[in-house]
Amino acid sequence: MSEIVLTFDALLFDMDGTLVDSTAGVEGAWKVFKKSYPHIDVHDILSSAHGIRTVDNLKNYCGVTDPVQLENEAVRFEQAILSSASEDGGKGIVRLPGVEQIMKEIAPRRFHPNPLWAICTSATKPYASSALAVAGVPVPDVFVAAEDVEKGKPNPDPYLIGAARCNVDPKRCLVFEDAPSGIRSGRAAGCKTLALLTSHSREQVEAAQPDYIVKDLESVSIRVLEKGVEVTIRQ
Repeated sequence: MSEIVLTFDALLFDMDGTLVDSTAGVEGAWKVFKKSYPHIDVHDILSSAHGIRTVDNLKNYCGVTDPVQLENEAVRFEQAILSSASEDGGKGIVRLPGVEQIMKEIAPRRFHPNPLWAICTSATKPYASSALAVAGVPVPDVFVAAEDVEKGKPNPDPYLIGAARCNVDPKRCLVFEDAPSGIRSGRAAGCKTLALLTSHSREQVEAAQPDYIVKDLESVSIRVLEKGVEVTIRQ
């Protein structure tokens, strides 16, 4: 096993598939939505929709185009995820391996003097806040959600905004992602990208050309420095 030690000004985390796993909740939500949209193929959606904003998935798969209906259906979908998680005792949304230790290091030191980390998610802020609470992951001061961007991942907007709100150059940021669309978003923003093999195959992840690939966050150690953060990647 080899180690790579790097320093950055800020860390930008995706949420679902990176910090938390809501696979069971999402599957339950799509099964609920199939009752309203019987033409959708849940298996096909689950294999390709991860990392994309809910509103974009509803457009692409359910054919919802009316802005008001789209917003209402997005809220209903995310509530269905939370309901599914609640029904199985919270197992529908869980914290992923390695997250607890990383949060112990960076969460108490959010201002240093600028924020050292952010979450840049394709989910809406109300849902993401609830999902993080269920999984026991703290909410950072810099929190970029679906409603903060006009164009979601794989466009660079989420990570450009995350870097800007941390008051740092995107080139001095490390993006943590599990989905090919999110990896492409981070690369397009000019950030270094670290991919996790928590939701996609190595082949799918490699096709997005991340800078580094690990199994999950247990392969990563983070240390807060006087200026910035030190990241050790075990490959």
